[in-house]
Amino acid sequence: MNASLLINHKGNITEVNCSPVMTIGRDKKNDVVIHDSEVSRSHAIVRVLGENDYYFMDTGSSNGSFINKKRVSTPTVLHHDDKIRLGDTNITFLQADKMSSTSEFAEPSTVIRQATTKIEQITILVADIRGYTTLSEQVQINTLSRLMSKWFQQVHQCILDNSGTVDKFIGDCVYARWNDGDNNRNSVIAALKSALMINNITQQLNKEFPDIKTPLKIGAGINTGSAALGLANDGTAVGDAVNTAFRLESSTKELGKDVVLSVDAYNCIPSSLWQDRTDEIRVKGKNAPVQIWGLMYDEIEEILEQTQ
Repeated sequence: MNASLLINHKGNITEVNCSPVMTIGRDKKNDVVIHDSEVSRSHAIVRVLGENDYYFMDTGSSNGSFINKKRVSTPTVLHHDDKIRLGDTNITFLQADKMSSTSEFAEPSTVIRQATTKIEQITILVADIRGYTTLSEQVQINTLSRLMSKWFQQVHQCILDNSGTVDKFIGDCVYARWNDGDNNRNSVIAALKSALMINNITQQLNKEFPDIKTPLKIGAGINTGSAALGLANDGTAVGDAVNTAFRLESSTKELGKDVVLSVDAYNCIPSSLWQDRTDEIRVKGKNAPVQIWGLMYDEIEEILEQTQ
């Protein structure tokens, strides 16, 4: 058993092993049925990403979902011993391989585990919903939760369809990567295709949710470089290349571009596509200016047609 939910409804306690995708709600069609009038028929989803990261998503419930007493509206990664409340039901998330070795049940001796770290050449995509904070103040939270649940699931599938890995979701932002070694051309093209698809997903959601008065927009940064895998406790890839991708995404607002690629990324595709179209910007944490290529989504469509 890798992870489970310990469900306590008015003193009746049951434990359910987590599967890759679990629906939770009052309706009997759910994987986890909770007989609680304060729980919606389709209340939430617990979904695993990567090897071991479990995310909780409220799917637009009437009374909301709370993790450690805080109401959540965006996909939220679960940690061992997190307390989830749905209506009058309390749920504890248990993850066996993340239990502290310093618990009262542990052996008194200290166990030191050496993490296996690999340095790999990866391509990173960071895509973020612009103006999400303002949106969260204008839209009802159950509508926001429903929208973000759909966005989360569709974006995750988009990355998988393009042979990538979702490293993590951070609120309204997705961080994905491609570990293609020396085949960076394919990974950069896949990242561009994913950015375009994420934008299309978001535009479609704008149509499905008329309560959103200001259409959602996506900004994205793409970078290629070396990163350490296995160094962080949660298995995420870390390093300067990852930090730069996040900075590039942030720069899209000031530049008025939809997607910004680093020089290391755009050098992986034919120079005829970007020649005389590049620029340079100052990025926090870098002493020297960074060479970049800023694109709009319609330009990406043309580039992808030429690289098929």
